[in-house]
Amino acid sequence: MGTILLNNRHFSPFDILVKNFFQSEEQFQTPNNKIINHPVDIYDDGDGIYFDIACTGLNKSQIDVNVENDILKVSYSKSSLEKVEDNRHFYHSGIAKRSFDLGWKIARRYDLSKIEASMKDGLLKLFIPLHPEEKSKSVSIK
Repeated sequence: MGTILLNNRHFSPFDILVKNFFQSEEQFQTPNNKIINHPVDIYDDGDGIYFDIACTGLNKSQIDVNVENDILKVSYSKSSLEKVEDNRHFYHSGIAKRSFDLGWKIARRYDLSKIEASMKDGLLKLFIPLHPEEKSKSVSIK
């Protein structure tokens, strides 16, 4: 059985199984020891969860937003065809169009089938609404 390298630490599949077994919260948790190197705001207002992702200098056709099971993935891959003209001399280059690959595991209380996405002024906005609360059901015992 192999080990998995995660944050420069080795974990066996058994370690991950035990960790997942005792992890009882089903809510979105902010990463404590992860470094997010892309500007992202994530917040909740009671109606759902919001993601504001900076995409300066990109248009919506260059960004991929995918949902697989309960994983939300947002990515942009800078292609080798996007080269800057060689005759330009930059005094300062502050707008970086770096590739990014972001992903979050979304709790079941949010409805990923109803995700909404919009882009305006270089800001990608995603909204995932909460599932409607299910009414409790009374069961008669025979």
